[in-house]
Amino acid sequence: MELENVLLIGGSGFVGGWIASRLSERGIRVTIPTRHRDHTKKLTMLPMISMVEANVHDPQELVQLMRGQDAVINLVGILHDRDSRLPYGKGFAAAHVDLPGKIVTAMRQSGVRRLVHMSALKAATNAPSEYLRSKGEGEAIVHAAMPELDITVFRPSVIFGPDDVFLNMFAKLIKLFPILPLGAGEARFQPVYIGDVASVFSDCLGNGATFGKTYELCGPKAYSLRELVEYTAQLVCKSPKIIDLGSGGWAYLQAGLMWLLPNPPLSPDNLRSMEVDSVSDGTHDYPGWHPEALEAVAPGYLSPNEIVQLRLDRFRYRAGR
Repeated sequence: MELENVLLIGGSGFVGGWIASRLSERGIRVTIPTRHRDHTKKLTMLPMISMVEANVHDPQELVQLMRGQDAVINLVGILHDRDSRLPYGKGFAAAHVDLPGKIVTAMRQSGVRRLVHMSALKAATNAPSEYLRSKGEGEAIVHAAMPELDITVFRPSVIFGPDDVFLNMFAKLIKLFPILPLGAGEARFQPVYIGDVASVFSDCLGNGATFGKTYELCGPKAYSLRELVEYTAQLVCKSPKIIDLGSGGWAYLQAGLMWLLPNPPLSPDNLRSMEVDSVSDGTHDYPGWHPEALEAVAPGYLSPNEIVQLRLDRFRYRAGR
């Protein structure tokens, strides 16, 4: 299945930038809709990438965007919703539930069959958090469009890599505070490298064997949240005193206070998501899945010594040494 044009919805963020780069390397033309084209200047410098100002929540604009496309990738997701309610707030509903439905409808109207959808590990309509419930509902809507559409769903654990909002967030907090209260420190994750995620998204597009399949994307090792914080502290050469708040009242008090910040690093709903471990048993891995280890990648963008060495290597390369 040869693909020449891909519509990348939610492509202006961390994950989207990597996937756009992978597709560009393959000579695939990528259209990325955005509400603010001026905010995505880095992506416009990539060859084969076209940034288009559009509102993807408008059904008519979605149909227009899909004309001439061979496939659609949907990456849209939000971590927080100020409108907290059961089963989920308006923000989660719009991003994770309503938009996948609009995308499926627009694909039917425009004749585009191929859809790759990003869900989340442990997403389910009966999950403990609004985030996971809404992701599960959106995934169900996408699955219901098969076999009319050729669909592949990916369910990653937490994603790490340069410019991530995961390990970099911990690094910032550790540098700012010598004492770090930590809620849900025993919650487990299986972090996956962004480069591996981007590769399978681009690889699967023309692979008919992936149609109708759901794959879990996890790294080779599981860690507790406390272990990840301690490892990050080691990389940034700090030794904060970590105070374990458990997963009860004190943890929710901390999350509630952080939730008041303009860009909260943690919310009560995030804590509820951590009630289920974000790990996989490997039975739903992508074919040939051999992900990079956290320890092989994270030092390159978190460790001061490694960062200095990388800069020196770049200078030597430019100088021809």
